[in-house]
Amino acid sequence: MTTKFDRQGAILRLVQERSLSTQEEVAEALRDVGHEVVQGTVSRDIAQLGLVKVRDEDGRLVYAHPGAGDLDRLSELTAALRRFALALVPTGNLLVITTPPGHANALARVLDAATLGDVAGTVAGDDTIFIAAREGVTGADLAEQLRHHLEGET
Repeated sequence: MTTKFDRQGAILRLVQERSLSTQEEVAEALRDVGHEVVQGTVSRDIAQLGLVKVRDEDGRLVYAHPGAGDLDRLSELTAALRRFALALVPTGNLLVITTPPGHANALARVLDAATLGDVAGTVAGDDTIFIAAREGVTGADLAEQLRHHLEGET
């Protein structure tokens, strides 16, 4: 059995060596190098490592190591989620976030600035945000990613 440290190290190497666009592609690449994983574990690892999505030379969004600016945006996202998010409710390819009245726009702006690769866009009202997931990503996937920031899992 491999450790979390070994698995996350393998993820960092794989995203540097290969163009991996989805959590399933990362999981498959890990299996190819001997790490038996499920998608939920990969999702947590990606969030904990702070991986971001960037466009590769073919224009595809792929996972990459975060830069200093990315880490700042993710830190701001964590702080905003902890301050304003009351509930995360996934449905289909949407995630609905409820906030105290008057705070949805502030949180949506931070979500947009975080440029999360799995988010297609946000729409904010007074106390509710709809987040549309990119193709192949579910609202539940987005909720899990954001819960890592919200709950501060390590």
